Amino acid sequence: MSRLRGKVALVTGGSRGMGAAIARRLAYEGADVALTYNSSGDKANTVVAEIEQVGRKSLAIAADNSDPSAIQAAVERTVAELGQLDILINNAGIFVVKPIDELTLDDFEQTLGVNVRAVFVASQAAAAHMGEGGRIISIGSNLAEHVPMPGVSLYSLSKSALIGFTKGLARDLGPRGITVNIVHPGSTDTDMNPANGEYADVQRSLMAIPRFGEPDDIAGFVSWLASDESRFITGAGLTIDGGTNA
Repeated sequence: MSRLRGKVALVTGGSRGMGAAIARRLAYEGADVALTYNSSGDKANTVVAEIEQVGRKSLAIAADNSDPSAIQAAVERTVAELGQLDILINNAGIFVVKPIDELTLDDFEQTLGVNVRAVFVASQAAAAHMGEGGRIISIGSNLAEHVPMPGVSLYSLSKSALIGFTKGLARDLGPRGITVNIVHPGSTDTDMNPANGEYADVQRSLMAIPRFGEPDDIAGFVSWLASDESRFITGAGLTIDGGTNA
């Protein structure tokens, strides 16, 4: 497939889970793909090798999403080594689950730093290199829209903040032909939230389709949103959660 041929993408947190699936899918659709990782260097290199096997260029960049300068450097390195930047996928994130009386200010600062500030920094840096047809896509959560369980107030806060940022950034960049959207996955089978985990049955009980999503389900949707077929969609929150929020 080639609907992204000639494009260059950067996926933050692209070494495993949804990020790795998105990176592979963008490459399958024809894009050259850079990806960042924090601690999973071996897994990141495996994804790079898989992308290169389908004939696309790839690059793994060590970057802690809590460090703004590392994020900015990752954007600049992507442009320097792959020649341009057309697609940014803000995927890296952390998931702190605690009731409000157990949350600390360190939890707050870390969560907002990785889940919100990093998205702002990466989007600002990437937009400076994008032209007509650019795409900025952030990975949010269906918990930004509906919270059916305790313990996720801080996580939901961080992801709901991205909704407002997405809408505002879409207005800023729309005149340049750059779209900005947010995808809200529901329960997806990853290391962070495995389908056989302790709370998986509770999550399935909330779904209209009572099964966890696969990372490839999210990746296919994101790759379509990165393509020219989605050119009239911007400022939107798009939920893919098996009907949990229906």
